[in-house]
Amino acid sequence: MLRATLLLPLMALFQCDRDETVAAYGAGGVTWALHQIDGQPFPATATLSFPEQGRIAGRAPCNGFSGTQSAPYPWFEVKDLAATRAACPELEAEGTFFAALMAMTQSEVSGGVLILRNDAGHEMVFKAAE
Repeated sequence: MLRATLLLPLMALFQCDRDETVAAYGAGGVTWALHQIDGQPFPATATLSFPEQGRIAGRAPCNGFSGTQSAPYPWFEVKDLAATRAACPELEAEGTFFAALMAMTQSEVSGGVLILRNDAGHEMVFKAAE
């Protein structure tokens, strides 16, 4: 009985550290390539990945980026977004990508597809990169 009393608080600590984000529900361990924003093909290359619990990273059309995402699935919220500062011809597409990514509030993973959306009806469709 004493062992059980001592183990319960320890087990609770392990449960608190469990990943409840989209990464744990099929998005982790995959590099996701952006295909569409609001039903329109994205004209440049952009990727998103979940390299470790609570983190996002990827490549926008011009720059690499990283940030945090710790909202429990199916919710999605990017915080502390940081990017390198290189210029390129696709800066307008990059601005569109970052604005859309920051506005997303929900996520859905289905096989090789990751969909991010928000209550305003905006949507980003990613596919698992090959």
